[in-house]
Amino acid sequence: MKRQRTIATLFALTLPTIAFQTSPGHAFSSDAQQMCSGDAMRLCFSEIPDIPRIRACMVRNKAHVSPGCRAVMDREAAAAAARKREAAAQ
Repeated sequence: MKRQRTIATLFALTLPTIAFQTSPGHAFSSDAQQMCSGDAMRLCFSEIPDIPRIRACMVRNKAHVSPGCRAVMDREAAAAAARKREAAAQ
């Protein structure tokens, strides 16, 4: 139980840093943090606290995430694709 609490605390402290990362491929909004934290704990517990591995795990398990988390992931993927297209057009 103590190990789970320690990992949950680490996760809670680490997850907000995702929102401040500059790479669009690794960034999560505060919406994603709010909507996907439970899914990340449930599906990707073994990847915590490695942010890139958590993200990859969440993408791999997208079919198993909650509807709210899936909607946020879809919205952020579309925004990242639009940024990529915009950058390529310049």
